[in-house]
Amino acid sequence: MRAMILAAGFGTRLKPLTLGLPKPMFPVLNRPLLEHTLNFLSSNGIQDIIVNVHHLPEKIVEHFGDGTDFGVHLQFSREEEILGTAGGLKKAQSFLEKETFLVINSDVLADIDLDTVLSFHKEKNSCLTLVLRKDAEPEKYAPIEMADDGRITRFVNASIKNPPATTQRVMFTGIQIMEPEIFSRIPAGKFYGTAEDVFPTMIEEGLPVYGTLHEKYWIDMGTRETYIQAQADALEGKLALKTSPSRNPEGLLVVPPVHIGKDCEISNSAQVGPYAVLGDGCRLGSGAVVENSILWAGATIGSGATVRNSIVGKGVAVENNAQVVDASS
Repeated sequence: MRAMILAAGFGTRLKPLTLGLPKPMFPVLNRPLLEHTLNFLSSNGIQDIIVNVHHLPEKIVEHFGDGTDFGVHLQFSREEEILGTAGGLKKAQSFLEKETFLVINSDVLADIDLDTVLSFHKEKNSCLTLVLRKDAEPEKYAPIEMADDGRITRFVNASIKNPPATTQRVMFTGIQIMEPEIFSRIPAGKFYGTAEDVFPTMIEEGLPVYGTLHEKYWIDMGTRETYIQAQADALEGKLALKTSPSRNPEGLLVVPPVHIGKDCEISNSAQVGPYAVLGDGCRLGSGAVVENSILWAGATIGSGATVRNSIVGKGVAVENNAQVVDASS
């Protein structure tokens, strides 16, 4: 099976960091987010992958090339103008149209057995299967109504309350399996959405559109909070990610769990952790504190400064005695 990774977005909720680095290149335990997505697909037996790109595309293309170094066969679909989810799919039609294929958002990390999802898709003779999950606040994600047999009955506007008693309200994880017939429903060369324009029509026409519930780990790293939380979860072992060994220095005030890159200079009186990730070449002055935060490569935290619940960008210097809390810089 082939797959498409949707990576053309601007990452607006993560500005200003995304002004200089596309979200798929954001480090997660010091490896690009997109690398973890490729590892996830490869571990599920998927090696033929296409990625759509638009925002700062060269930073992605130059790093990953043809995918050889990452154990996959990789192609890129460049969108000069952003085309939306369905429009992006249409542009990649020639790569995907020969058989059942998978589509995944680039900012999702999940513990999902794709073989089980594919078996469900085939068993239901579905033309579209969405991986769904229950959420305490599904309205945050434009909820979906699903019948007891897994059939999706409606994409719900978030303002609509009280779903029919025969359905449950769930949310979409950004992972889906499709049949090539979907391409006949998407106009070429224009902005077009799947959940907005394509999927609701398929449901209205009575086509077999199903959802399967995922109950294990899942996170969407679209915000500062979830970007930090995903790495805290990985440090706790809630999510298995391939990464380089942490270089935890001895004799320093390190409060596990942490992940420290190479060539970091950390004062003996600086506190690292809990839940801190330091990129390569970071520097922490005396009395500095980094807790529940991510430092990108080359960041410097001045003496007496505190960084908590925050992201410090590549090469950024935090001044002495500064307080960086709940921020991105």
